[in-house]
Amino acid sequence: MSHRSRFQTHPAASYKKIFESVEELNEPIPAVITGIIPSWLGGSLLRMGPGLFEVGDEHFQHLFDGQALIHKFDLKNGQVTYYRKFIRTDAYVRAMTENRVVITEFGTAAYPDPCKNIFSRFFTYFRGIEVTDNCLVNIYPIGEDFYAVTETNYITKVDPDSLETLKKVDLCKYLSVNGVTAHPHTERDGTVYNIGNCFGKNMSLAYNIVKIPPCLSLFSLSVSSFGMTDNYFVFVEQPVKINLLKFLSAWSFRGATYMDCFESNTSMGTWFHLASKEPAGYLSSHKFRTSAFNLFHHINAYEDEGFIVVDLCTWKGHEFVYNYLYLANLKEEWEEVKKAAARAPQPEVRRYVLPLDIHREDQGKNLVSLSYTTATAVLDSDGTIWLEPEVLFSGPRQAFEFPQINYSKCCGKKYSFAYGLGLNHFIPDRIVKLNVQTKEIWVWQEEDSYPSEPLFVPSPGATQEDDGVLLSVVVKPGAQRPGSLLVLDARNLTELARAEVNTIIPITLHGMYKP
Repeated sequence: MSHRSRFQTHPAASYKKIFESVEELNEPIPAVITGIIPSWLGGSLLRMGPGLFEVGDEHFQHLFDGQALIHKFDLKNGQVTYYRKFIRTDAYVRAMTENRVVITEFGTAAYPDPCKNIFSRFFTYFRGIEVTDNCLVNIYPIGEDFYAVTETNYITKVDPDSLETLKKVDLCKYLSVNGVTAHPHTERDGTVYNIGNCFGKNMSLAYNIVKIPPCLSLFSLSVSSFGMTDNYFVFVEQPVKINLLKFLSAWSFRGATYMDCFESNTSMGTWFHLASKEPAGYLSSHKFRTSAFNLFHHINAYEDEGFIVVDLCTWKGHEFVYNYLYLANLKEEWEEVKKAAARAPQPEVRRYVLPLDIHREDQGKNLVSLSYTTATAVLDSDGTIWLEPEVLFSGPRQAFEFPQINYSKCCGKKYSFAYGLGLNHFIPDRIVKLNVQTKEIWVWQEEDSYPSEPLFVPSPGATQEDDGVLLSVVVKPGAQRPGSLLVLDARNLTELARAEVNTIIPITLHGMYKP
């Protein structure tokens, strides 16, 4: 259904099923199709997410800890099959072998092997932390290869057809980074850009922009998400930091996790940084700041008349939103889920406008002259520019997240439409289309149904920005066939078809469509 939605409630709490472990499949299973899948739509929808939420008697604590499961819906000649396999990461293989959590995950600590004596345990600590390779967040191509990723220095090469795990790759061997984001950008020629962090001078963290040319695979090469325009990179420095001393010392204490090392700075606010593409360089003369918010996903950024327009999915305030994504919170009864969400930072889609042309005499006045936005930028006496956003979408505890656009046509360009997963008190229960120019919204929603990030696939020869389909994996726990691939018309969010399978599909985070 497509409407200005009256948001539903979830008294049955069937959403808990998307946070429960499943088995992998021995072979692809056929789907039952209702409606008509467009004849031109042939390929694979690949999705990554957590699929194993406990090992032996030990439970993974956080949404980003469950072991990586790769899912594939294959569309071929009007038929659809569904397949899934666990990625054979070191974290997964060793957990299966020892029947316990062996490598510390984002919010779950690995305890020492109880069978080892105190000396060997001590030396395990002494060697320091083993960084997880649990690549549950996203999958994307580099050259002709495909990699499943999280946000550490390890990425995993996979076969997108058989879903077999091929090779673990340590980015530290090729790049000066400790980790990179799971949200890279790809140019039309196949060049991949990403942003990572590394340790700088005096125990500081520095950002590195990574460029991987299309003609190279990663092996020929002897930073949350970011924005990219034709000529610039935009990245946002949030008030949530990793305390480096805590990070390096925490691993000598029993039971520390990555989550234990994050700290909120209540006074710094949020900073925007710009870097130019060609020649590559940091624009140190442009210092943009605003009030505190958390950020996971950029929607899009583009240049217009000497300004950079940046659209973001924000969470207001300095408190770390990840604090609310522990599985214990997400699997509570609905009234408790709502109470926790009421305490959490509030979501909002915002547009910020960054002026490129700055003159000392412009102090104190709004520098933004674009006619279509109320966002402002004011030069302070200290040379910094204070930004105030235009709010594009806001609803009480209703987030527009996991945003997607017509990427091939609109990345880095002025655009009209964003598609997102609607989170209702952190529970994903609808798909939303947002016109970022008029703020009009369309909603697809169905009772007791939990969709995933909607991926946009353009129709062949399309001339309109929203001429295409949205693909989403939907879980309807009480149904006869609870897992399905949903195909929506991107223009009005009406259902074209769905392909249903008789298996629950746990929550997925990101993915890609492979034609």
